[in-house]
Amino acid sequence: MKKFLLIYLFFSVNLSADTQLKVLSTTSTRDSGLYDYIIPYFEEKFDIEVSVIATGTGHAINNAKQCNGDILITHAKTIEEAFVKKGYGSSRSDLMYNDFVVVGPMKDPTNIKNSNKVTEVFDKIKNSQSIFVSRGDESGTHLSELKIWNNAISSLPNAYVDKWYLESGQGMGATLNIAVGLNAYTYTDRATWLKFENKQNHSILYANDEIMKNQYGIVKINPEYCKNINHSASNLFYNWIVSEEGQYLIGSYKLNNQVLFKPNYNN
Repeated sequence: MKKFLLIYLFFSVNLSADTQLKVLSTTSTRDSGLYDYIIPYFEEKFDIEVSVIATGTGHAINNAKQCNGDILITHAKTIEEAFVKKGYGSSRSDLMYNDFVVVGPMKDPTNIKNSNKVTEVFDKIKNSQSIFVSRGDESGTHLSELKIWNNAISSLPNAYVDKWYLESGQGMGATLNIAVGLNAYTYTDRATWLKFENKQNHSILYANDEIMKNQYGIVKINPEYCKNINHSASNLFYNWIVSEEGQYLIGSYKLNNQVLFKPNYNN
């Protein structure tokens, strides 16, 4: 009797593991509502249950290095390519893109909306010492923000020295809440902002600089490095989401009739 029970438990556990997929993801894709829209299509088609573990890009990639998930969706292309080159991942594809925006109080006390470049926006914020809330969490959004500071005339602010420059250390939704509460400026991906409900008197004040493009990638974790994760489900999801069907679903996700992510298969 014990032998049959052990065999039953063995097959039950393996069956459960084979039909579950853990996606290591950024908070922005989760907060946008994209996964709630597209994942049910995948689950119904392949009979695989998907769970999303959403953190900043840096943390998501570290989780992948520790084999804590089955596939990776982030938005820091250079780091993703390095992840594959170092043997942690087996392949990477461009998945979709949108852009980053600078949001702040509608009255725009620093007059950033009339700027010609986003580096000029950041210079104005620093020179006026207007409160700016950074994620400060090594996310793709934070890394994009740092890239702009490095290209601006102003030097990179220091949260321990520059009292106007605050680091939330949290996801995009929490960071936006802090910025709204403090009547401050912040840097966010457009999809999260469109989905965000607590806008109050804040709006998009600057956008459409080429340096603010927000490219997302999907990365397969190397089966030689992480032997015990669900590579079969990972391969199915990877191939499906970059296929014409998956890319169509990404492009068809809208909020208030606005497309939140543009699929890369059109480019």
